[in-house]
Formats: sequence, structure tokens, C-alpha cells
Amino acid sequence: MDDRILEHYLEEFRLGSDIPPDEAETLFDALIGHNEEQLLFEVLTAWNEKGTTEDELFAFATLMRSRMKRIESQHETLVDIVGTGGSSFKSFNVSTAAAFVISGLGIPVAKHGNRAATSNSGSSDALIELGINVDVETDRTEQHLNEHGLCFMFAPRHHSLSATLANARRAVGRPTIFNNLGPLCNPASASHSVIGVYDKHLLESTARVLSRLGTKRAWVIYGENGLDEIALKGTTLVADVDGENVNVFEISAADFDVYTLGKDLPSNCTAEQSAAIIRDILDNKMRDRDAERLVLINAAAAIFITGNAETLSDAYKQAEESIRSGQALHKLIKLTGGAGN
Repeated sequence: MDDRILEHYLEEFRLGSDIPPDEAETLFDALIGHNEEQLLFEVLTAWNEKGTTEDELFAFATLMRSRMKRIESQHETLVDIVGTGGSSFKSFNVSTAAAFVISGLGIPVAKHGNRAATSNSGSSDALIELGINVDVETDRTEQHLNEHGLCFMFAPRHHSLSATLANARRAVGRPTIFNNLGPLCNPASASHSVIGVYDKHLLESTARVLSRLGTKRAWVIYGENGLDEIALKGTTLVADVDGENVNVFEISAADFDVYTLGKDLPSNCTAEQSAAIIRDILDNKMRDRDAERLVLINAAAAIFITGNAETLSDAYKQAEESIRSGQALHKLIKLTGGAGN
């Protein structure tokens, strides 16, 4: 049965047809239930070539949210900071580092992530190298969030996809709709988020989907040269989601009172290398280096949209103080040896 369903949608995608909302569940179940990697690869490739529509993204995100294993937060304001992966410039796990910085200021962070699908290091890969056991029962993750104001939600613990589908995604070799879906399906229902996208054409559609899903405030960002983070060099496009309103504008590092050519950034880091950079940043060993600045401006965006700073410059200063004071490092220690796993 799954064969026939997938072959049908493969043909539809090749003809340029979109998925009607009332058929999303049929395709979703076929994708997660099928055990032949080649056919899944062909469907995902054809879907990529057709392009994902806003309605498709909304329908699949709504479906995944309805099925995900949630965690309950005691915090009224909760933020996620995450990239979709697949950006043309690959550095280190910036949003993972930023999560510790934000949480160090007392702003609760529920970060959602997975192992790498289209890069050398996914957030979970780097966290494991940092000594954090991400593959834990969801009640333990919930405890981390409510006790420490920080948790890392390992996607396979919350979403019932399949290993075969994951292999097919890797075989495609470039981002698929599932790269974009993950950040839209936070199991803690984060009220605020900063989401980096790998393609500027996804910027507004992703923002509109977040608005339709009821997000309180979010920034969807696309850095110059394909960075799914706020860029140090050049401009970054921002789609600001504020309830039902979506506004698009440009920012640069100068808006944070940061001035750099961005030439000191590491690239194509493995999980081990990324973890080492994150540890050094949190331990004040990369003070005023571009890697630290990149983490700080991205953390500052989250601080700003949660209402904890009036300007991006003020938010940057707060992020910097989280590292200088040792509070960001303290959050890492809490989730490793200090707090158990």
C-alpha cells in the first residue's frame, strides 16, 4: 500500500502538483512507514525539485505537532534558537552555544535538535561531545527545563519518524522539508524562537507558518551567503513574527554595535571540534574572537525578542555578561557532571 501511495505522490511532484491539506496525513504515514530507502529518496528529491509550499509546510507541521510527545514547562516565556541546517557556509554549532548564553541570563531555553542530516555536526552531536546525554526519557528532559531553565530535546524521543527516512534524507544530500519542519515542532511549545533558514525563499513562508501556528514572537533569519544564523559579515534578512503580523527587514552586526570583517570564523567543524569551540567560548577563552561574537549576536536576538532588552546592542551586552560572569558555563556544568544526566 505504501508503495502505491508514494509512487502516486512521486508522479504528482514530478508534474509540479502540490499536496492538498487533506492528503498530508496519507503521505506522512507512507513516508514514515515505508522501508525502501530508494523510493523515499526519489519522493524527497522530486518534492525538493517542485518546491515546498507554505500550505504543505503548515499541514505537515500541524500534523507533527499533534503527534509529538510533549513536555510541560512551568515557565511562561520559553525560547528556542535553532537552524534548519543545510546552509552553504558551515561553521560550528552556534545556536547550541547560544542556548547556554541565553539560559545563563535566567531566560528559559527549550532547544530542539537532532543528529546531523546535512552537515558535519548536528546540535545533538556537539552536545554529546560536551558530555551531555541527550537521548534520555522525556520526563528527565522536562525536569532539566523546570529545574535548570534549560533543556535539549532530542528529536527522535519526541517525533515518531523512521531510520529509513533518515537515511533517505542523508542520501538526498541537501535539505528537505524535514529540515524546515523540525524547528516548527518544538515539543515544549516554545512561545518565542529564533529560526535560521538555509534558503532565503523559505524566510517568509516559514514566518507565516509560525504565525498560523500561534507563535507569540519569532525571528526567522537568513544570513548573507547562505548562513542559517545572523551573519557577522554583510546583511541578514529577518522576518519578524509578532502574533499575526510578519515584517521583513535587514540587519547587520553593526546593529549590535559589533564591527568585524568576520574573517576569524572556523568552518566545517566536526562535532568534536564544535564542542571544543563551544567549551572555550563559555570558558572565556575566545574573548573578542569572531566565533564568540557570532554566538553573542545570535543569543542577543533571542534575548531581544523575549523582551529582556530594549535594543539589540543592549541584548548583546547582556549576552556578553552571561559569558564573562561564568553563568553560561555554569549552565553547561549543570547539565553534565553538576546536575547528572
